[in-house]
Amino acid sequence: MLNDQIARVTDRIRERSHISRGAYRARIDAAARRGVHRAAIGCANLAHAVAGCVPAEQDDLKQDAKPNIGIVTSYNDMLSAHQPLERFPDIIKRAVRAAGGVAQVAGGVPAMCDGVTQGREGMELSLFSRDVIAMATAIALSHDVFDGALLLGVCDKIVPGLVIAALSFGHLPSIFIPAGPMPSGISNGEKSRIRQLHAEGKVGRAELLEAESAAYHSPGTCTFYGTANSNQMLMEIMGLHLPGASFVNPNTPLRDALTEAASRRILEITARGNDFTPTGEMIDERAVVNGMVGLLATGGSTNHTIHLVAMARAAGIHITWQDFSDLSDHVPLLARIYPNGAADVNQFQASGGMPVLIGSLLDHGLLHGDVRTVWSGDGLASYRDQPVLKDGALNWVPAPRESADTTILRDGSDPFSADGGLKILHGNLGQAVVKLSAVKPEHRIVEAPARIFRSQDELLAAFKSGELHHDFVAVVTHQGPMANGMPELHKLTPALGVLQDLGFKVALVTDGRMSGASGKVPAAIHVTPECAQGGSLAKLRDGDMIRLDCNAGTLRALVDAAEFAQRKLPEVDLSANHHGVGRELFGAFRSAVGGADVGASVFA
Repeated sequence: MLNDQIARVTDRIRERSHISRGAYRARIDAAARRGVHRAAIGCANLAHAVAGCVPAEQDDLKQDAKPNIGIVTSYNDMLSAHQPLERFPDIIKRAVRAAGGVAQVAGGVPAMCDGVTQGREGMELSLFSRDVIAMATAIALSHDVFDGALLLGVCDKIVPGLVIAALSFGHLPSIFIPAGPMPSGISNGEKSRIRQLHAEGKVGRAELLEAESAAYHSPGTCTFYGTANSNQMLMEIMGLHLPGASFVNPNTPLRDALTEAASRRILEITARGNDFTPTGEMIDERAVVNGMVGLLATGGSTNHTIHLVAMARAAGIHITWQDFSDLSDHVPLLARIYPNGAADVNQFQASGGMPVLIGSLLDHGLLHGDVRTVWSGDGLASYRDQPVLKDGALNWVPAPRESADTTILRDGSDPFSADGGLKILHGNLGQAVVKLSAVKPEHRIVEAPARIFRSQDELLAAFKSGELHHDFVAVVTHQGPMANGMPELHKLTPALGVLQDLGFKVALVTDGRMSGASGKVPAAIHVTPECAQGGSLAKLRDGDMIRLDCNAGTLRALVDAAEFAQRKLPEVDLSANHHGVGRELFGAFRSAVGGADVGASVFA
């Protein structure tokens, strides 16, 4: 039986989205009826489309004898998570050819790394890169010669951008193929400890670089549970991956076998196959709610309170932060993966991983099990199975029903906490998101004077000069999407963690983002309306008392209401954030972008 609250939230999303979802379905249904135009386009058009193929495939496509699969890849060899994708097109082409189809690389999309750009000017392009990726994927598929798509992406903005584009071409089936996490290196806890020692000035750059290099040491996704690995969880629990595909290490026989299996499966779910599964029909309100539940049950990245909203809107589905919050009250926390615990994603996988997690959520009525997926017609039930390779043959077998390590992964009957640890805060400073799964109960209420900063560099300079050894609420303003692209402020985590460990009451309030690795310090983030749109956060002054109550869900400036209303917004010169490292090219994005609560997108 489906949990009553899951059902209620799904029903209200469906009701709220009735008109927009209906219009979306009408568009993709019309596109599906029209079909692929490969056989109908002009001879010169078709000649251009097939000229790069080997002669036999040229003939197949000219005669429209076989389905054609478009590959969209985020490969580059600077980023560890995407480097393994170099091999994937050749693997896919061979597997598709053997199964009776043709595959072409339709296009590439940019893939920037938030780990490289943290605290630097390039981070101000990070969130916008999601929409660029969606548009680049649309260009790749716009040639209108494909029966389906295989989408290769891993990290923070890449997967959400690919999903938005896949839903824009929702009349086609799409399967997402991940690269997998790198093997475990230095523990995330040890990495965090050395970062904090460096922030305190107790170890130098050489020691810090050695530790970071021991953590990020080989091809594959970073092993902490940030946005990249939250992406992989989402793609599996929303049915866009093959079962058990998310966390298999790259460049292994099992990883390659899963890539081959996805390549074969895409042919079966095209309109020419026997199980037509268009993405826009498959990703409905139930699938979106399943994604939200998975995020909450695993303590996933706060970035998805933005990305999931934008992804859902691409399918005509309107979800809100309140939907997240209401689900969080009823979805237990079942996983402890760094930064919400000591384990990394490889240890999560070894403890049972996605099959055990999905099985537990299904058993407790916390998922819509009757959704469509790219894999089979029996909904999420098949996602209880795990892939195994024996004598070179790939099969799926029932996964254990129980976790192999209950310090990492638990059943719904014995959760780490009864709720998902995500709260929406309301008050006279606006609306904000706070992630509590890594914040100890004694740190969840902070009432202290505000200290106002215009950038994270200002805050770090004050920390290094010894000005912040007292109770305070750090308020970092003008960090929203319209102001400067909404960069992550992850560099603040070690400094604020040091102050909290010294016994001071500290918190962060900002209209910017934190990393998917948001940690132990209470952080009210994504404050909307943002400062650049006239949000009340911009009215704060040094010394104003702030009360952040994560338990009650409130965020308030304890300032006389009449005085606060009369305060004028300060004039802040943001021009320095609008040029350099390509930022001058994104003026139109800053002007058109919506608020964080509606997905921080330029599309709607």
